[in-house]
Amino acid sequence: MPRPLVAIIVLAACGGGDSQSFGTLAKTQPMVLAHRGASGRLPEETLEAYQLAIDMGADAIEFDLISTKDGVLIARHDANLAISTDVASHGEFAVRKRVDWPVDGEKQTGWFAHDFTLAEIKTLGALSTDAERPSQYNGQYKVVTGQEIIDLAKAQSNKLGRPVVIYPETKNPTYHRELGLPLEDRLIGLLNDAGWNSPTAPVFVQSFEPGSLKEMRAKGLNTRMVQLIDADGCDYRTGVLTYAAPYDRPYDWAKAGDTRLFSAMVTPAGLAEIGTYADGIGPWKPYIVPVKGTLDGHGDLVDVTGDGKIDVDDASTQSPTTLVADAHQAGLFVHAYTFRNERRRLAASYHGDPVAEYLQFYRLGVDGVFSDFTDTALAARVAYLKELGR
Repeated sequence: MPRPLVAIIVLAACGGGDSQSFGTLAKTQPMVLAHRGASGRLPEETLEAYQLAIDMGADAIEFDLISTKDGVLIARHDANLAISTDVASHGEFAVRKRVDWPVDGEKQTGWFAHDFTLAEIKTLGALSTDAERPSQYNGQYKVVTGQEIIDLAKAQSNKLGRPVVIYPETKNPTYHRELGLPLEDRLIGLLNDAGWNSPTAPVFVQSFEPGSLKEMRAKGLNTRMVQLIDADGCDYRTGVLTYAAPYDRPYDWAKAGDTRLFSAMVTPAGLAEIGTYADGIGPWKPYIVPVKGTLDGHGDLVDVTGDGKIDVDDASTQSPTTLVADAHQAGLFVHAYTFRNERRRLAASYHGDPVAEYLQFYRLGVDGVFSDFTDTALAARVAYLKELGR
């Protein structure tokens, strides 16, 4: 069953006054969750990016956990280190390059964390993963461990006199289990050692794979847990989400032969099932606010931006779904992902203004937003509070 609401109330930054004005499950202001740290400003999942997000005022710092060869949990979004580090420029590791290595059924080429010890990974520099973002810090900052992030959160919580919540994800847990490097026991160990294994601990644990969350719950992890909900993309002609591997279903479902899609999770039955092992959901934004392209007189999609492709910035927002209300009715909070500032990532309806997007979701009652730009998310929250007269 869902955990007591007291943890949400303790962890969410309280707005004071008449809390009934908020549409969140706990009737407190929505949380700003720093997605991979202040990743819009500095290379993602580095200590510097997390410190900047905390300095900006983030309620929580989010990070993905994968394993090194020697079983240490590190913060990287991808098992393929070529995506977010300068490993390709390290000649000493050239022979470790793998071609067509399967990650959740998807073949990738690069260098993979499970082939490296922590000491070796510490010689790498982190890179920005978005060409539109600052690159002058590339290579300057190092990959950090889960333990280092916990230590930072504890130190900053003591310094600031407020909780800095951590939000770890077991990343590709089935993949790691098949490598003999399971993530769950190691994460539980970190949280036990931190004294943070309780419903009121400043912790949310997330995963796309239900089996990972269920395993940790069965092994005695009592923190808040969040079921992430993905999709492959959007059919801009119809506004309907699309589902293609490996983003069509949780990988543990795929391995088990479960043919349901992620979409099954947002039905009343799916939400009820999630409520048996988790406390909230983390859906991709279009599950809450669908987007749809514009058709011309010939029935073809219009390239509004003129960039030669049809993407979200050519699409308009549609009427919101009932997902937030449905999840709240099931006792689940909703943390939506991922909010970004770049115009190409914003639906045309927002006219290039990321604050407009945040405001729509805050008004819909989401309990938190995963954001690459903590400062923008917080500025939008201030504007939202002013709307409420707070």
